Amino acid sequence: MFDPTKPIVTLTDKAVAHVKKLMERADNDIIGLRVGIKTAGCSGLQYVVEFASEKKPFEDVITQDGATILIDPSAVMFLIGSEMDWVEEKFSSQFVFNNPNETARCGCGESFTVEA
Repeated sequence: MFDPTKPIVTLTDKAVAHVKKLMERADNDIIGLRVGIKTAGCSGLQYVVEFASEKKPFEDVITQDGATILIDPSAVMFLIGSEMDWVEEKFSSQFVFNNPNETARCGCGESFTVEA
């Protein structure tokens, strides 16, 4: 069940560090990273992480240990209770979401499904 006292998304220490690193390198008008969802991939939905230069109406703002994340309002119901992590592997580096709302994930891990 949703707990309104907890943030929609939490960040691991690695995610916090990488968000802060990206913010240090970004243009001055960037206020954080926006997290959203788009329809794509073989399972139907994909996470989207992009720079945010302004807060859009109805966006939730999460600040954790100096890292700022803005949650696209259309993605909130898909992200509640998720943990955002930063994973570095031999051939790739990316934000990864540990999402309790996912009911399926494609074989390549690029998209997911949430049952309504």
